[in-house]
Amino acid sequence: MDAVQEERFYTIEDIYALPEGKRAELIDGKIYDMASPGMRHQRISGYLHNEIYNYIKNHQGQCEAFAAPFAVFIDKDDYNYVEPDISVICDPKKLDEKGCHGAPDWVVEIVSPGSKRMDYYRKLFKYKSAGVREYWIVDMEKESVIVYQFEKETMEYYPAGDDIPVGIYEDFSIRAEF
Repeated sequence: MDAVQEERFYTIEDIYALPEGKRAELIDGKIYDMASPGMRHQRISGYLHNEIYNYIKNHQGQCEAFAAPFAVFIDKDDYNYVEPDISVICDPKKLDEKGCHGAPDWVVEIVSPGSKRMDYYRKLFKYKSAGVREYWIVDMEKESVIVYQFEKETMEYYPAGDDIPVGIYEDFSIRAEF
């Protein structure tokens, strides 16, 4: 008789129990290790966060932008925990010292070689089902950005050098620089 191996479901407590310095995300009870970002990734993340932060500040916006590592308890349960590269949250009631509880309004993920499947598939569906309004996938290798506007059910492709309109704001765009 074959032994049936029971699939283990992990919780946020398992994420908190990881050794110091080890980063991972939890999606539907499965843990996914995260590699440290490279220099190019960090430059793009810094550029995008700076553009978003300055826009919000200069327009006295209600939203806040956070760069990774920043905890997002995406489904407000014990089985989902992500750290998007950039999270923009417009409802201050979702925020506390631990992070964001619920879906951010806008999420940006910068694809690295080890995160393609996660960013293009798992997170795409997780963010859409959780209620994220806008999701950007920045692909350094392809030098492009794919923008999903989930409320409008649209997807747009932008190559390097294009100005990308930000869907959650009417008068804001960011140049795709790599």
